[in-house]
Amino acid sequence: MNIGEAAEATGVTAKMIRHYEQIGLIRAAGRTGSGYRVYGPKDLSTLSFIRRARDLGFSIAQIRDLLALWQDRARASGDVKRIASEHVAEMKEKMRLLQEMVHTLEHLSAHCHGDDRPDCPILEQLATGMAEEKCC
Repeated sequence: MNIGEAAEATGVTAKMIRHYEQIGLIRAAGRTGSGYRVYGPKDLSTLSFIRRARDLGFSIAQIRDLLALWQDRARASGDVKRIASEHVAEMKEKMRLLQEMVHTLEHLSAHCHGDDRPDCPILEQLATGMAEEKCC
């Protein structure tokens, strides 16, 4: 199977397949006599694994670790759980920070008149970095 077919079968773009090969996330593909990459069933399984892991937001480093664990039949499931649990904690922290941003923007938007006046607490916040309690 060539790179285009592998991309279609796995949902990973050809550009990303090349990138994953370049950074060593996947093994170098076999080549035809004319130099085209050739992918087999094992390669497709690995690419699908990577796509699903990326869909869940795992970093390349985490995916590298997960791939190593997936390929190691003597692995401890606790190692996999640790990676997943750390990722959940990271996502929860990002969600918390996003919620803070939403709260700040809602507060600033509520205090912006949104009319022809030039005064705007949103722009004031961006320009001065004042805490929302002080600027609004």
